[in-house]
Amino acid sequence: MKSIHYFIMVFLITGISYAQELTITGTVTDSNTNDPIPGVNILVKGKNIGTQTDLDGNYKIKVSIGDVLSFSFIGYELEEIEVKKDSSIINVTMAIEAAALEEVVVVAQGIRRERKLLGYSVSTVSSESINTSRAERRKARRARKKSNTSLTNAPSGRVAGLTITNSNGHTNSNSSVIIRGANSVSASQQPLYIIDGVPVDNKDVKRIQHINPSKIADVQVLKDTKATSIYGSRAVHGCIIITTHKGNYKIENNESYEEIVENNYEKVQTSPLSTFSIDVDKASYSNVRRMINNGQQIPADAVKIEEMINYFEYDYKQPEGDHPFAIHTEYGKTPWNKETQLVKIGLKGKEIPQDAIPASNLVFLLDVSGSMNQANKLPLLKRAFKLLVNQLREKDKVSIVVYAGAAGMVLKPTSGAYKNEINQALDNISAGGSTAGGAGIQLAYKIAQENFMKNGNNRVILATDGDFNVGMSSDTDMKTLIEEKRKSGVFLTCLGFGMNNYKDSKLEILADKGNGNHAYIDTMQEAQRVLGKEFGGTLYTIAKDVKIQVEFNPAKVQAYRLIGYENRMLADEDFVDDTKDAGELGSGHTVTALYEVIPVGVRSEYLNDIPDLKYTDSQINKTFGDELLTVKFRYKRPQESKSIEMIHVLKTGKNKVSKDFSFAASVAWFGMKIRKSKYINNDQIKDIVILAEENRAKDNQGYRAEFIRLMNSYQTL
Repeated sequence: MKSIHYFIMVFLITGISYAQELTITGTVTDSNTNDPIPGVNILVKGKNIGTQTDLDGNYKIKVSIGDVLSFSFIGYELEEIEVKKDSSIINVTMAIEAAALEEVVVVAQGIRRERKLLGYSVSTVSSESINTSRAERRKARRARKKSNTSLTNAPSGRVAGLTITNSNGHTNSNSSVIIRGANSVSASQQPLYIIDGVPVDNKDVKRIQHINPSKIADVQVLKDTKATSIYGSRAVHGCIIITTHKGNYKIENNESYEEIVENNYEKVQTSPLSTFSIDVDKASYSNVRRMINNGQQIPADAVKIEEMINYFEYDYKQPEGDHPFAIHTEYGKTPWNKETQLVKIGLKGKEIPQDAIPASNLVFLLDVSGSMNQANKLPLLKRAFKLLVNQLREKDKVSIVVYAGAAGMVLKPTSGAYKNEINQALDNISAGGSTAGGAGIQLAYKIAQENFMKNGNNRVILATDGDFNVGMSSDTDMKTLIEEKRKSGVFLTCLGFGMNNYKDSKLEILADKGNGNHAYIDTMQEAQRVLGKEFGGTLYTIAKDVKIQVEFNPAKVQAYRLIGYENRMLADEDFVDDTKDAGELGSGHTVTALYEVIPVGVRSEYLNDIPDLKYTDSQINKTFGDELLTVKFRYKRPQESKSIEMIHVLKTGKNKVSKDFSFAASVAWFGMKIRKSKYINNDQIKDIVILAEENRAKDNQGYRAEFIRLMNSYQTL
């Protein structure tokens, strides 16, 4: 009888506990503008449970009645709300934080905060206490014969609540850091390390723990979970903030970017033509966003201004008639230089409904090497590709090829109707081994060609951090291979994942030579954009080898320079050469290019006089006095080899520029700012922010608002 009562009691208690669990949803918005705030950290106080808002400011989290939700985001005041019985929806408005600039502490992402306003415990160890005295150093040198000194031993015992242990009691063994307090770090859980403002991946913690103490200026320890208002959920177990004397300590970083030499001004009388290939890639923007969010310094060569401009959608009209894209041009004043004018050239690709897109023959080529064994690489990759799988139709086919030390097929060609089978194959993939990228590409193209669909969409989708290091690995070899394979009619899409060894230069070459596109996926929100919202444009090409040639009227324009597109420049004669490769345009894609021009009669510090020419007639034709420029476009239909030409003339006159014009100018301005361009007379970030804010216009997805927040974050770095 007692046993029955016991089980009834357990059953009732369990039922009550389950009844107290709730799924909370809601939206987080700015109290001043009512705009949604993406990326807000939401934590359950005292528990290791958390989530973030999406690009629309929405969130979803499972909690219990009585839990306290903590809402935090950089630059906003912390909000805490207790979960009540009727709290199935909790909408939150966050106010901008007003912090004084005196007595500051440099914390995450380089943001400066007043120590007394931080709301969490900060303990500091100075360089004087880290570095030993002269006598102690002599004693330490003798002791080093038996053991090695590591950073983690330096602050132990000097910071309240900080304990450092070794797995076997020896100094040179693996260290564990424990920060005392609620939900404190256990021996198996390390705190978040920040060095010179840059968060450190777990895989690199051992390197941090063995920094020479003489290089360290101070160490700060954050012991309260309120530190997550700055660092997010990664700081739930506390933070150790290390500042070196030089302030520029770098963990080994093998990321690579092709060198970019900024376009100079060209004089119209000697170089009237400007020719380049379009570029629909957007990888640079999401990669720069990742660096700003992580508080990293941004390499100049990582900034491709054309990819930043093209990340955003513009209100271009749909094409009419037989051509697959429409043309839009306008010009106005340059915001960063009063003496020049800005010309915007825009293309809008025809939007093909998803059900009208031809059947697809897709081969997923997935990097499963050891370098992909990080949360923002293979796990993110799997979730991202499931978004694509969910949109497949019965007539579509998917194969999966993986490569590490060798390459192999893990899913034979399978109809899009069998989504569970495809997703299960993705779930079964794990990382480990070296990277036989060349072998993987060979096998993927072989399978794509064996299952080729005439008049269909035949494409290899490569997902990797770009770290090819076994077999055919040089950029030249890869370029030659892809140029040969594209003759088969199989296109290539390259998706980059991860950090520290991300090979932007290699992936761009592959996508460029493979008649495809290149994107960098840093979050699930970006995956949703690339493989969800822009599914058709990412996978279905409506025009290939699209080239642009602009001829400027010397009666109106003295000199010009193309902003960005440095690695897409073509020789003038390439424009009419159908054997020369150029960029592809996908369904619904937009392409925008900006020229900065110096009008006739304006003296500019950027131009030098050139001698008069003896054999060349320098007389200006005044017949076309109202024309500023003529734009010519050449493109091929996806299955054809002969190009088609379009011509568009931009005339002068009174015109009011669109908000899209000014917003695109703000993006270019910011790109030049972080590239440290020599062509901007005004580099004040506040002026760039104002221009973007005034011209944000229609922003359904919140991308423009996010750009403004990124610029505000960049100011604090």
